[in-house]
Amino acid sequence: MGSTRNAVLKFLLNHQRSTINELARAVKISPISVRHHIARLETEGMVASAEERHGVGRPRRVYYLTEAGMEHFPGRTIRFTNRLLDELKETLPAEQFARLLDGMGDSAAADLAAASDLPSMTLDERLKLLKNWLTKEGFSVQVQRNENELIIKETSCPYFYVGQNHGEVCSIDKALIAKALSADPQRTSCLLSGDSHCTYTIPMAAIKPAAKP
Repeated sequence: MGSTRNAVLKFLLNHQRSTINELARAVKISPISVRHHIARLETEGMVASAEERHGVGRPRRVYYLTEAGMEHFPGRTIRFTNRLLDELKETLPAEQFARLLDGMGDSAAADLAAASDLPSMTLDERLKLLKNWLTKEGFSVQVQRNENELIIKETSCPYFYVGQNHGEVCSIDKALIAKALSADPQRTSCLLSGDSHCTYTIPMAAIKPAAKP
């Protein structure tokens, strides 16, 4: 496979829903050339597209890797993971399957708590810890804050391709955020719903301050 097409696939690996213009800027070729490469990748079943809501006006078309596209990268086991979860979902009652995925989130949150002294940390320290932890998990994270609320945006998600079949995996990052901030984050947008990123919001008043020494 050519280097340009590999570059397109690699960019889509880390930016799951990208436009032609975004791809053109990333791989440094013209949009027309990108369309040519994308068309071939779609024919091979490695890339697919969808319309995405983007503010006012017409939806834009974004491109993303398919399961076959993900398997192009060494160490990616999306197909195996999906098959395993398919079997579990067929074998277990729905409530028990959901508890299993919730348990994975709780386990990840427990690891975060065990690696730090959350009660004594300031909000800035907890946000830094959370961002580093999510980054290690494979998320691309942006944090915004104003007087009223905290906003956490995930522009890429390591569970995106599994989540297309098993949306329950979204409980994992939510559990990490809840543990780090001792608050219940509300998901207001989601990559799996066609949004450009996942967004969690938390009222500033709901975040517990650090314990006094």
